[in-house]
Amino acid sequence: MTTPDASSAPGPAPAPSSDPIPGPVPEFVPGIELSRALYEEGVRPILDAAHPGLRYAAARVGGGSEVLGFDTPRSADHEWGPRLELFLTPRDRARHGADLRRLLAERLPKQVRGWPTHFAESTDPLDPVGRMRPTDGPVNHRVAVLDVDEWLGARLGLDAAGTEPSTRQWLAMPQQRLAETTGGAVFHDGLGSLTAARRVLAWYPEQVWRYLLACQWQRISQEEAFVGRCAEVGDDLGSAVVAGRLVRDLMRLCLLLERRYAPYGKWLGSAFRQLAAAESLAPSLRGALAATDYPERERRLTRAYETVAELQNAAGLCAPVDPRTRPYHSRPFLVLRAERFAQALARTVTDPWLRDRPLTGAVDQWADSTDFLNQGVGVPAAAGCPPEGPSAQT
Repeated sequence: MTTPDASSAPGPAPAPSSDPIPGPVPEFVPGIELSRALYEEGVRPILDAAHPGLRYAAARVGGGSEVLGFDTPRSADHEWGPRLELFLTPRDRARHGADLRRLLAERLPKQVRGWPTHFAESTDPLDPVGRMRPTDGPVNHRVAVLDVDEWLGARLGLDAAGTEPSTRQWLAMPQQRLAETTGGAVFHDGLGSLTAARRVLAWYPEQVWRYLLACQWQRISQEEAFVGRCAEVGDDLGSAVVAGRLVRDLMRLCLLLERRYAPYGKWLGSAFRQLAAAESLAPSLRGALAATDYPERERRLTRAYETVAELQNAAGLCAPVDPRTRPYHSRPFLVLRAERFAQALARTVTDPWLRDRPLTGAVDQWADSTDFLNQGVGVPAAAGCPPEGPSAQT
């Protein structure tokens, strides 16, 4: 029996390169600018020559850190680069979609601003992403040919572009998806429907906004006393975990107050940092997260509660509520009693459907799974029956 040579024995698969492309890496350019260059230098001239008079919209919207403005050189390691969404009418998409994909593969420039327009597909089922690579052949491009209504339906469960969503539909749309739909950039809109849809979806109707603010205060009220209760029974780790949840909820509340859709966890802090409230509030939030004992954790949290309570009062959406913290019933834990703000805001909601609902909120105020929230059309079906009922306060 022969023994295999050690040098020929199978070993671990090589680690993927950390470089976004082989060879010298071009100077970083924000992805939105790469997409603009792809459109202006590549896609538009091809469309003008091959399909003069074709009505379309060209944009960089949807998934991707560049759409939210948070891309960095690290983003270039997968599914980042010269990308574009090209929207046609449903009829033109059916007639020309396949031909346009082929035409762009044959005629697009091989690079823009030094970055390849070709994406090599991964053969690893555990890493199913595309990465920019040079090519001498046809370009495996990232120009998606779509129609606006179908795209909005798949991403948000909406029926038609430019029409006002129902109140129920607003509650079923995750904020991350709304941010991706209204962010990014539109480089041309000969259809008008993409711009109209983005205008309608730019922010919640006032009644929905008031309801969601009330629900966010209600979330805080559900757990603010647990920081102290966990510490009292010797569970300092549990106390810190609850404090972290409350910090996250306060950050999302500030985004709501400043009319900014909250992105998912990876970009929540980056979005919060851009708020007017961040400078005064961030030290208290960081202090609450860094505290190694309950008294310091409580001190930092109560300062954060009072700061956000003052911001809520300054918004003028409801009668002012005393922003000072106080003991939790007869227990020695300082809290805001955030339900006072929830109730004050709820009293300003006049929409009959919202007024009769429990303060459970929109889908991403009661569901926290990224996989679930990214289902698109599956979310509204589930959001039609959000959990209801009082929360335990023991």
